[in-house]
Order: sequence, then structure tokens, then C-alpha cells
Amino acid sequence: MEKDMDIEVYKFGGSSIQSADRVKKVAEIVKGIESRNTVLIVSAMGKTTNLLEEVVNAHFDQPGRVQAALERVIDYHLRIAEELLPGDDQVVGRLNDLFVELEWGLDDQRPEQYDYVYDQVVAMGELLSSTIVTAFLKAQGVPLIWLDARDLIHTDRNFRNARIDWEKTGESISRLVRPELERQNLVLTQGFIGSTPDNENTTLGREGSDFSAAIFAYCLKAQKVTVWKDVPGVMTADPSRFEAVQKLEVLSFREAIEMTYYGAKVLHPKTIKPLQNRQIPLIVRSFLEPEAPGTSIEDQVDVVYPPIIIIEEDQLLIQLSTPDYAFMEAQHLVDAFNIVAKHGFKMNVIRNTAITLTLVTQDRPRHLPGLLEELEKHYTVRITKDVLLITIRHTHSATEDQLIQGKLILLEERFSNTVQFVTQSLPDYALR
Repeated sequence: MEKDMDIEVYKFGGSSIQSADRVKKVAEIVKGIESRNTVLIVSAMGKTTNLLEEVVNAHFDQPGRVQAALERVIDYHLRIAEELLPGDDQVVGRLNDLFVELEWGLDDQRPEQYDYVYDQVVAMGELLSSTIVTAFLKAQGVPLIWLDARDLIHTDRNFRNARIDWEKTGESISRLVRPELERQNLVLTQGFIGSTPDNENTTLGREGSDFSAAIFAYCLKAQKVTVWKDVPGVMTADPSRFEAVQKLEVLSFREAIEMTYYGAKVLHPKTIKPLQNRQIPLIVRSFLEPEAPGTSIEDQVDVVYPPIIIIEEDQLLIQLSTPDYAFMEAQHLVDAFNIVAKHGFKMNVIRNTAITLTLVTQDRPRHLPGLLEELEKHYTVRITKDVLLITIRHTHSATEDQLIQGKLILLEERFSNTVQFVTQSLPDYALR
């Protein structure tokens, strides 16, 4: 029988461990943890995921550039390891083993090709970061156990957006993590990654480390999840885009789900539901200001929200009509939705008229030709690339006017207190 424990989950994002100095800041936070019943989840360091994506893209498109792309990944991690743990041959040896595994991922060709190879390669970022962070924390005297998330998070073979086998995952986490916590060890593992029944690497979707934290919290019935980021909390807009943004002190689970669904990058879209199911609060805090309270996301919240702005770039506007201008009936819609889902495209906006179905979706350049080929068998297809999707939650006319003034609006959708605009130009980032 499982013993009741006040378990917490801490997740550290890539920006919090992108340099030796920032890893040292994380170490100070970890050393200040009062309860040893804590699981630490780490992302890849800095922009490592982007660097590894460059490796994969070079492998498929420009093989002559693979080695240079690999060396950027290798040099970056060895440099941070040397700054944190000078002369530590053990950690260098472990990193070298992972570099070899990384190169094996490029040699292992499967019918799935790109998405399969992507997961075998890109998953290594979290393994590299967790190896360095674990070694440094242990050198600082932190009682810590490193576990491989691929032994804990079990998924299907939907590479790049794998679905969780909750029963098997729960059993592995209970069997491997809980005993270490009972022995008063902190447990450190990786976000973003899992494995198939055949021990192939899988990933949980871009920014999936937040989702990993929620999975561990759900399976361990944790008291709280804290996500450490480089922003003070959940903001009303991206502070890198807009001059005047507010921190939201508190959010309901429902509002957080809505925000992530519409594309807010502060959390992975799948993060909230497991926490809501167990009523586990989530705190978004800044590792740069660890004493600041951050934003609390919890169940029942009585608050009036200001306008919340979400920008999604690299969108496609797809317009479908029947070749003979027949009505766009229910079966046409079902068939179109099935084709879009089959090729892995998420529909961000849907509008249908008598003879036209209009979709807005994230561009996936490697998957777009297959999608268009299948759609064109059934529909007349028009696409507009590189459009921008602006979503305003709790919209206000003054906010709308400032965002869209002088812009060409290709599509506008309103529902309740939310409005979405599709435009071909960026708004002026000067809301005050």
C-alpha cells in the first residue's frame, strides 16, 4: 500500500539551465527545498532542442552539414560541464556515451523516417542536460537519484506527439520513484521524453516538459507542481512582444486550459488536465526571483481577467470547397477533419459557409505536401502561408483597435469573450 507523502514536483525549463551560472542558481533553489519528497524535472539546456532539430534537418536535407551541427551540440554541453565540474572525467565520459547514442539515432532508419529520427535524436537533449545538472547537484552535496524518464513514461508510437499509457506509466513511477523519495532522496529525471514498448525514444510535443511534470504529479498524487521559468509568472501577453504586460496573480484551471489551447506558450497544452483531475495546484515562478510568488493556477478562482493576448506565427489559412460548388455538408466536414488530423495538423480556427470550409493551422512544412495531395483529391484547395493568428481572451474594443489598426484582416472569429484575427502582418507591439 502506498504511503501518504507530501510530494512536490519542480520543473526547470531550458532557460533556467542554459549556462553554468544559471545551473548554479537552480542549485541554490534545490538546496533550499525543505521537503526531500520532491521530483525534479529538467528540460534540455537553452536552445539545445533547436540545435538538435538542425541536426535532424541537416541529416535529411544537407548531410554534409550534420557533423558541424553535431559539434555545436557537443561543444555547448562540454563547455558547461567543464565550467561547473572542471576536470571531472566521469561526467565527460557519461556525456560522450550520450553523444554516441545521439549519432546512433541518425543511423537508425525506419519507415516513419523524419518523425521517428526526430525523436531518437532530439530526446537526447534532456538526457544531456539532466546528466550535467545531476553531477553538479551531487557535487554540491544534494542527496539525489537520477532516473531515465524512458523507463518511467510509457507511450504509443505517435512520434513527436506521443500519447501516454497511463496505467503502465503510473505503475513504473510508483515502483521506481516512490521508494527513492521514501529514502529521502530527491529524484531528478527528464521532461519531454518517453519510450515505446519497443524502447524507442518518443517525445511529448514541443515544450512537453511541463506535461511531464503534470504526469509525475498525477501518478504520485503530488501536493503541488512548481514550474520555474524566466518570467515572473503567467503574463497577459508575451513580454518580448509587448511593452506593457501584467502578471496574472491567479488563474483557474479552466482559463489556463483555454489559454494553452489558443497557443499561449507559458505551458504545454496537455499540462492542466491531469492536475485538474487530482486538484493539484500549479505555480509558475521565476528562477531569477525565487522569492517572488509567481502565478497560482488552481480550481475555483473568482477573478475578473484583463484582456489576454496570444500570438501564433507560421500559420496556414486553408480554404476548401467542393469542385462542383455543392453545399459543404456534414460528411464533407468530417472527411476534411479526418484528413487534417491524419497528417498531424491541429485546427486553430474553423469556419464553414454554404460552399467553403476555412481552416487555420500551424504550418508543418514536411507534412504539408502529403496533406495537400490528399485534400486535393476531394476539394478545391487554396492556401495562404505565413499568416498570423491573434487571439484575445476577455476582449476589449480598445485592445482590438490597437492590435489590428491598419492591418489586413483575412478572417475574424468571435465566440463569447474571445476574438481571433488572422492577418498577414504583425501588430505594433506598443500596448500601454
